[in-house]
Amino acid sequence: MQELGILLSLALLIFMAYRGYSVILFAPVFALLAASFSGYELLPSYTEMFMPKAVAYIKNYFPIFMLGAVFGKIMEDTGLAKSIARSLIKLIGQERAMYAVVISCAILVYGGVSLFVVAFAIYPFAASLFKEADIPKRLIPGTIAFGAFTFAMDALPGSPQIQNIIPTKYFGTTGFAAPITGMLGAIILFAGGMAWLEFRRKQAKARGEGYGTGHINEPDVDENEKLPPLSLAILPLLVVLVGNFVLTRWMQTWDPAVYTVHFPALKSIAGSIGIWALIIALLAGIILAAIIGREGIKRKGIAYSLNAGTIGSLLAIMNTASEVGYGNVISMLPGFKSISAFLLGIKGTGTPLWSEAISVTTLAGITGSGSGGLSIALDIMGEQYLAWAHQVGLNPELLHRIGAMACGGMDTLPHNGAVITLLAICGLTHRQSYGDIFAVTVMKTLTVFIVITVVSITGIV
Repeated sequence: MQELGILLSLALLIFMAYRGYSVILFAPVFALLAASFSGYELLPSYTEMFMPKAVAYIKNYFPIFMLGAVFGKIMEDTGLAKSIARSLIKLIGQERAMYAVVISCAILVYGGVSLFVVAFAIYPFAASLFKEADIPKRLIPGTIAFGAFTFAMDALPGSPQIQNIIPTKYFGTTGFAAPITGMLGAIILFAGGMAWLEFRRKQAKARGEGYGTGHINEPDVDENEKLPPLSLAILPLLVVLVGNFVLTRWMQTWDPAVYTVHFPALKSIAGSIGIWALIIALLAGIILAAIIGREGIKRKGIAYSLNAGTIGSLLAIMNTASEVGYGNVISMLPGFKSISAFLLGIKGTGTPLWSEAISVTTLAGITGSGSGGLSIALDIMGEQYLAWAHQVGLNPELLHRIGAMACGGMDTLPHNGAVITLLAICGLTHRQSYGDIFAVTVMKTLTVFIVITVVSITGIV
């Protein structure tokens, strides 16, 4: 009965999320349903099991969500993101339309712009480019998703996206962990994803299918709109990337004993360095973007951009925190012990990498959130994975990179919020475009296992 309660609560959470109901409300409801099957009292389960982990997640990652959202909003309102998109697409050219969209998305994401802002910034230019090249509009969401939701988000070392920051708290690593492994995964994924998109384009062309007519949400692109030059527009992204790298290396030289005097609970600063460095880097990026794009931001005012970004971050972090709270309740139930034992029993190549990858991608798929699934998996099994890694002599940086990459594959099931938003921006439906979104993102899950095999054979980090 206990296992049945867990499975029933998971099924109901997926169903309600897919139907558009907020997980902020229903994650605790279904967590308590599962707890009731195990004989737990409801109110203590909510206040002593659900809420502590949800609040801890907000405490750890709210600055990153907030500053990332503000940075993205400033980049959007100043026209800097639009300038980068337009310049890169023109530079790469109409004949390589899909490459132009993917690379533009990847650069913005790797520079710290939020996934939602990237979709809004890129879509108008992608639609114009696909129309000129007579490529079906239904392929735009898959192309944007590949550039924004895959290799640039968490495979490339140093990505400031939250999916690449979460593992630092569990493994004492930084966002630049396992650089060779991350680059290898990004290269394999880029080659495979582009091959799929080009195959789909050629397939449509062979059938005589073009851009199509009767579409909704068709954008009006003003080619004469005055935007900052690319050389200036890209500077805030570089400040975030370079600043994050330099600050991370500098903070690693700090003496932890200095901080335990005033903060005795802070036994180690290793897990906080990645967050501290990114906070400062994002602040620097926000200030520089506001200065460079001051003319563009005058229309609505700096207060509007700061407020909109901050308010927008609240929904994102509350959604994920609710999923993490849900996962904590499930993980503490007696019925979950057999499930966790099964996951920890996946030996693969004798390291925790196979078990970690399967656990993370499964939970990400269930919750419809990469960051949520990653946090739940590492909350439940992070300590065991780290101990296992030390036991077999595995570098913890590999746990970081494999976990980060694994969270961004199966999370894009139909109930994923980013997928729903992307389709709405493009004016398309799941039936028209979801197949390609699924193909290019699930490819990432397959890539993770290829990378694990290569790492196990070669010993690279």
